[in-house]
Amino acid sequence: MRLLTYNIRFGGAGRVGALAAVVNHCAPDVVVLQEATLPPVVEQLAASTGMTAWGARPRQSLAFMSRVPIAHHEWHRPRASRRAFLEIVPAAGSLRIFGVHLSAVHSNWTERRRVRELRAIRQGVARYQDDFHVVAGDFNTLAPGEELDLRKLPPRLRAIVWLTGRRIRWETIQIMLDASYVDGYRSLHGHDPGYTFPTWDPHVRLDYVFVPFAWSRRLADCAVVSDHPALAQASDHLPLRAEVELEP
Repeated sequence: MRLLTYNIRFGGAGRVGALAAVVNHCAPDVVVLQEATLPPVVEQLAASTGMTAWGARPRQSLAFMSRVPIAHHEWHRPRASRRAFLEIVPAAGSLRIFGVHLSAVHSNWTERRRVRELRAIRQGVARYQDDFHVVAGDFNTLAPGEELDLRKLPPRLRAIVWLTGRRIRWETIQIMLDASYVDGYRSLHGHDPGYTFPTWDPHVRLDYVFVPFAWSRRLADCAVVSDHPALAQASDHLPLRAEVELEP
């Protein structure tokens, strides 16, 4: 099964054509969308990409589209999280997909907020820890060992970094690693940066696909999509594509 996680920026209104061109180029079976706050846009995008199933809610960031039947989908809103996370269960196979969109802005203050959000999400997902599942989406943070070039931040955001401590302690992704998840892209591409943001000058990796270590051999591929001319017009994020084997 081919999975795509894609932040479509500000709901995607006025960019359905470009977004559809990118999604069709990726040929996914299931798409997890972030910033998909406008259900009519998701409906149009699903129709333009041949996705027979879709789900979206007004003002909810996470939505999905699928060309395969979906047995169940549900939004879960932990009390410690600003946004709900999304659970998607395809009808075939044993895979369960969790879509995530954590708080934005690079600073120590917002990193602590993301830590709280992800811990709350982890509690909601914990009962499936031993089952085959994927956690994917826009985590809005850097992995341990990765660097943020502060010179590339807008002045307002650069000031926030300085006010909350010049050196950001990137802790959010470590929560996933400590919980025995494998960073899909990093596990397959070593030190390749895998930048996903922004499309006009990619210099930071914000989008991730995680699988539990016990199931990591079922991850056949994980790649940043950067080879379509409509990418910069479609969104400020590059999509991240993953392929998983439904059977061992």
